[in-house]
Amino acid sequence: MSNIQLIIEERAVNIGKFMVGRLLPFRQKRMVGPFIYIDHMGPVQMNERENMDIFAHPHIGLSTLTFLFEGSIMHRDTLGTEVEIKSGAVNWMTAGKGIVHSERTPEYLRHSSKTMHGLQIWVALPKELEQMDPEFFHIEKEQIPAWDENGLQYKLIAGEACGRKSPVPVYSKLYLIEIKSSTTQTVKLGSELYGESGLYILEGSIESEGNVYEPKQLLVAKDSKLCEFTITAGSSIYIFGGEPFPEERFIDWNFVSSDKALIEAAKQKWIAQEFDKIKGEENDFVPYPAATR
Repeated sequence: MSNIQLIIEERAVNIGKFMVGRLLPFRQKRMVGPFIYIDHMGPVQMNERENMDIFAHPHIGLSTLTFLFEGSIMHRDTLGTEVEIKSGAVNWMTAGKGIVHSERTPEYLRHSSKTMHGLQIWVALPKELEQMDPEFFHIEKEQIPAWDENGLQYKLIAGEACGRKSPVPVYSKLYLIEIKSSTTQTVKLGSELYGESGLYILEGSIESEGNVYEPKQLLVAKDSKLCEFTITAGSSIYIFGGEPFPEERFIDWNFVSSDKALIEAAKQKWIAQEFDKIKGEENDFVPYPAATR
């Protein structure tokens, strides 16, 4: 990107038996468009005795987007959803006024070696929808718009851009685009983007104004309309962003809202265990972190 405003280095964070690379939020940039939280999960190799078990935990005021490069996760929630997500598909869960979900290694993989690698993303909801009823949608890999152009392979994972629209049912103006390269060439996307824009390098590198940027770096643009860079052969990058909200968003643990009172109410409700329960997982839940009470 020819107008880089900020470079964010991926930071290692322990989320309980699992290390992730945290990209957002960042102290100098809390959000990019409506995107408020991005974790890079893995790649991690797990043996037959190791499994992913993120117990039941709540959310309000946001949508979660799970996109895997490798591996498989069994998602369960208080709407009664039970669905396995595999690489290339999208899980889109809108918490609204409140939902509880868990994420685990599927039963058929629990006693074998496996790999986990992907992105876990939170997208804040518009103020008027923060208290909407919760929803869940699963979009298969084949449903995601994909196309080749001048040696580049594109996927529009969510939102609208490049004259296309993803089937992921988002609630604000945004985009999440995957670009993979088979050759080294210039990418010009400025006229296709809008609002704020960020670029995450998963593999390979990009070059902009004589500077080379490599994996585990998130580049935030000053102006999405000037998005132009050179991508090297064999690279994989993710461009995301959209129209920012006029109001500030607050985060407390898994809760997001423009209203601190809603966050406090959700916090107390979870501490009192008054959220709905996931059937069969009533006793397996993540406590509210004592350090932040």
